Amino acid sequence: MTRLIDPVLLRTLAAVVRSRSFSRAAEQLGLGQSTVSQHVQRLEAQLGRRLVARDTHSVALTPEGETVLGFARTVLDAHERLERALAGGPVRGKVRFGASEDFVQSRLSEVLRDFREAYPSVDLELSVALTGFLNDALARGELDLVLGKRHVGETQGMLVRRDRLVWVGLPTALPERGEPVSLASFPPPSITRAIALAALAQEGRAFRVTCTCASLSGLRAAALAGVGVMAQPRSLIPDGLQELAHPDLPRLADVEFVLSGPGLHREPSRALAHEILNADIWD
Repeated sequence: MTRLIDPVLLRTLAAVVRSRSFSRAAEQLGLGQSTVSQHVQRLEAQLGRRLVARDTHSVALTPEGETVLGFARTVLDAHERLERALAGGPVRGKVRFGASEDFVQSRLSEVLRDFREAYPSVDLELSVALTGFLNDALARGELDLVLGKRHVGETQGMLVRRDRLVWVGLPTALPERGEPVSLASFPPPSITRAIALAALAQEGRAFRVTCTCASLSGLRAAALAGVGVMAQPRSLIPDGLQELAHPDLPRLADVEFVLSGPGLHREPSRALAHEILNADIWD
């Protein structure tokens, strides 16, 4: 007999993978952590395969889990489109979408391209800036939906993913013994900059800001020239740069990526939020 898989279980699995945490998936879905665990266990029991490898620090998919996740995304996307079709007519209107500079060189561009092809009657208006500026525009009613960052512990927005900030650059940019750390950074009010400077100050590390640029492409160019090192989410390291480890570079805090704005609860922005939540835009 063909086994019918409940889309709710697939949605829970996708949320666990996105957030890399059962507790953060529960927050994202508005469920209890025990319910999230039960959903994954039920899915594993139905399929007769272990899908998630758990330990005290992280959550990762097994090879079978990777296979199931690919099918899950297809099923969830079809389910969402069916609901919209039954609601009556194609999705129309305008989406004023803001994306943090962190995503300039990510696969977000592919998600937006696919969204435009899937929803040709929707006018997509894109703004790219630092999260602080995007949140200000959101507060003024100038944007419908923002994909940005927040400090761990903050509560605004819907959690998409938690990631570790790491130092990146070229090995030749690492400081010699006794020399200050050369830093290439976004300007204030950058969350990444604030975390990097706080970590250096807490460890008493001398530093100098050798490049300030509001563009990730500009910071990447500076780092490739050896002007300084950058702090960047581990899953979004720009091409040509590498994660760096050095005694004068302190461990950096995590950040959380979130979707924010009234568009989370109304079309057509809700359709874009769904596409982002179910896309694989991370390395």
